Formats: sequence, C-alpha cells, structure tokens
Amino acid sequence: MTRYLHTMYRIVDPEKSRTFYEALGFEFRRELPIVREGNHEATNYFFGVPGQDEELELTWNTDGRGYEMGTAYGHIAIRVDDLDETLAALREQGIEPEREPYRVREGGSRLWFVRDPDRKLTSVN
Repeated sequence: MTRYLHTMYRIVDPEKSRTFYEALGFEFRRELPIVREGNHEATNYFFGVPGQDEELELTWNTDGRGYEMGTAYGHIAIRVDDLDETLAALREQGIEPEREPYRVREGGSRLWFVRDPDRKLTSVN
C-alpha cells in the first residue's frame, strides 16, 4: 500500500519560512536535526494543516553546503478559509501575490500565487 508522506523544499531562513507558512494556516509540528558522524548537517522542519496527516518538510542545510534554489519548483496548492484575510496577513510580511486574485474559469475558485521567502511558488485558493 502506498501512503503519501510529505513534500520537501530547501530553505535558507527558517524563521522567515515559519512565519510565512503559519500565515497560510500551517502548524509547526516538529524539528529534526540531521547529524551524521557527529556533524550537524541540516535541520528538517515539519509543518502540516491541522486535522491532516500529510506534511510539508522544510530543510535548512547548516553545514555550509549551498544549493541552487532555482525557478522550476512548481507549486504546492492549499485552500484557506478566507483568501483576503490570508493575503492581508502575508502583505504584513511584505509578501505580495504574483497578481491579484482571479478565477481560471467563470464560477471557479478564486486563486492567487505567492512566493515563499525562499522564492518558491505557492498556489493559494
């Protein structure tokens, strides 16, 4: 049996990322230091939507290894109770949508795209 566990994104600023995802309604669940042969290499931060098991893993390399953030990350899609309220909370952090909320088709859900603090693309509707 297959079970979906999580999606992972690499980050460079854990506190900024945490503030961003909490504004989207995610809850912080736990952090997991990655230590190999006595060396702290990275820290994984796990977030989830209350009432759902699936998680978002944010990985921060702490051992000096860099990585190219890139632009081809696609997106994660989430639904929020109040789109305008969520957008206002993100604007308080200086985060603006790619464009104002819109509908893909008449009668469809309103949606917008916003980039997280590490410039990955996130879809919200």
